[in-house]
Amino acid sequence: MCTHYTQLVWATTSRVGCAVHVCPRMNVWGEIWENAVYLVCNYSPKGNWIGEAPYQHGRPCSQCPPSYGGSCRDNLCFKGDSQRSETEDMNEVEKAQIPMSPRTTAKPVPRPKPKPAAPKKPSTPKAPTSTFLAQNIKCETKMRDKCKGATCNRFNCPANCQNKKGKVWGTLFYDVQSSICRAAMHYGIINNNGGLVDTTRKDKLPFFVKATKNGIESFSKYKAGNAFVVSKVERQSVDCYATVAEICPFKKPYSNCPRVFCPANCKNEPSYWAPVVGNSFYTDRSSICRAAIHAGVTQAGGGYVDVLALDKKKSYVGVLKNGIQSESKSNPEGGSFRVFAVRE
Repeated sequence: MCTHYTQLVWATTSRVGCAVHVCPRMNVWGEIWENAVYLVCNYSPKGNWIGEAPYQHGRPCSQCPPSYGGSCRDNLCFKGDSQRSETEDMNEVEKAQIPMSPRTTAKPVPRPKPKPAAPKKPSTPKAPTSTFLAQNIKCETKMRDKCKGATCNRFNCPANCQNKKGKVWGTLFYDVQSSICRAAMHYGIINNNGGLVDTTRKDKLPFFVKATKNGIESFSKYKAGNAFVVSKVERQSVDCYATVAEICPFKKPYSNCPRVFCPANCKNEPSYWAPVVGNSFYTDRSSICRAAIHAGVTQAGGGYVDVLALDKKKSYVGVLKNGIQSESKSNPEGGSFRVFAVRE
């Protein structure tokens, strides 16, 4: 396997089983290593190369659980007879199918009569459902643990992270093994009440320097590692005509946009003043608030919307949704964007 993995072992042993493996293309936390030669160890009492030991001391082999057959040999658990030697059929991946029994015709069972349906109550319009840009995380969540890409850069931290376990390495630039929320507190983006944090991944840095800031102590790390920075999530009230091209145009690798508050009644604005071009992905010259209504992430009454600026698309298809007819365009100028609902 050309990646990191954890092997589960039920055994009592002091041996370390290792092998040299060559991987043509290996993804190591976002960095691609070509023709990587690395050592694969099956298990090690001291842990892996970064000091993490995903092992748990359990019962001795003499107490093998019933699910393993309860048989112990050479300090290892085995199923079935302890004296049975391994055969080729033990390595079979897919078990042989059991022959089907002859089909018999059962006596037909009379179907129950359907009950009369109760009169339906008039349904109230539900709030639109959508994926959220801001992800709820824990105090201990590391940047390395979260998904990568443009849609994984805004996080909602809980309260009371001041004295939690998550470690922080670095100052200003933080190692990706750091806790996102406690790094944000260290930098001063949020306090112990929690809140929103934007993150931006950076290139690998040669080392990280410790400091104590805002009641959070960070650690030094004199080893190269991937880094990230944190920033405050701004809030901005806009009108029905505001566009992403105006407030946060796309810049590679990606841009952090403010959380936008849309006014009411943008749905009724004319398309020549507040156009909507596209579906799900919109041109950055589209009205943010009318695109949000079109996408179903907010209603005509307005409210907060998260915006994600993206690179340009070759074409956009117009669709009639939620009372707004969007336009189609091919190869327009500028970038694109998506809109996301905000948790109340």
